[in-house]
Amino acid sequence: MSEDRDLGCHLTNTVSASPAAMFVSTNLSHRITGYNKLAERIAMTLGWPQINIEVHSNQVFDNIAQGCELFTKFAGYTEEFIIFHAEKYEKGLGVPLDKLFSMTPHMSNTFTVPVTSAATDTTGSGIVSGGYDYDLQDYRKVVDVFSFEEGTTAGINTLFTIEQTLAQQTYFSYAMGKYGFDLISWYSLKQWLDTRKKLLSQEHYFTFNDRTQRLIITPDPNQQSAFWGAIGAYVERPIRDLIKEIWIYQYALALTKINLGRIRGKYSGTDLFGGGAPNTDVLEEGKTEKRELEERLYVGGTPGFGDAAPPQFFVG
Repeated sequence: MSEDRDLGCHLTNTVSASPAAMFVSTNLSHRITGYNKLAERIAMTLGWPQINIEVHSNQVFDNIAQGCELFTKFAGYTEEFIIFHAEKYEKGLGVPLDKLFSMTPHMSNTFTVPVTSAATDTTGSGIVSGGYDYDLQDYRKVVDVFSFEEGTTAGINTLFTIEQTLAQQTYFSYAMGKYGFDLISWYSLKQWLDTRKKLLSQEHYFTFNDRTQRLIITPDPNQQSAFWGAIGAYVERPIRDLIKEIWIYQYALALTKINLGRIRGKYSGTDLFGGGAPNTDVLEEGKTEKRELEERLYVGGTPGFGDAAPPQFFVG
């Protein structure tokens, strides 16, 4: 980062020699690859380089960070299915989700590709993993776990189960003269099996702590009869993807307007050279935009708005 602390001074040298091709961009081939370029876009929206923007560059970077924090709490996630093995479970402590990333093929596969860092806005060759955020220098965080399924349908052990016996008799009842179990008997027995599983604690229940990133399963998995399972989870998107979201840009812009209005408000009542006074209208403009953007995020489900989940509703 330049030693110049003013946003306009900091960005002057980065754009003056830039060709028009540097501004070519689409939704999927985005030119915003880092904090510097997003801060540059915010500055240009506010009138730079024709006018000076009285905002510290670190303020703009922190505004972007605040936008990422809020967006990932409500909308900035991906839906992932993570492989679980009981041997990774620590009794009484649960299992950290980052360990399961290393067991899940599409989350642990690593390959060398050009990597763009959002923090430094530079591109270089690096190792990419689906479960690791290179800007945070940490594994991506799991927002919530929505399902846990124990693997019970793979392997020879299912051959002599009650479900297998009933399924065979149901099939032969239709293939060899309509005797044995019918579909209603099959359904009733399945309901009974499900009830038995719950009453005898054969079915695992789970809780997830998003702060510790640990999944707690009740009852504890039996290490002597370890099993494989699948966990459905919402995982935060990487920083390099978040800064491309239009909501992040709009929210950081609104916060920057608030910063700018408060800074100019310090000089209210002061006459400028040539007459006039500092204009602080941008403060109320930023507050209004901030409020509208937050409401849009909290409500969710707005057509065309990112990946926010639709609002819950009840019928009846």
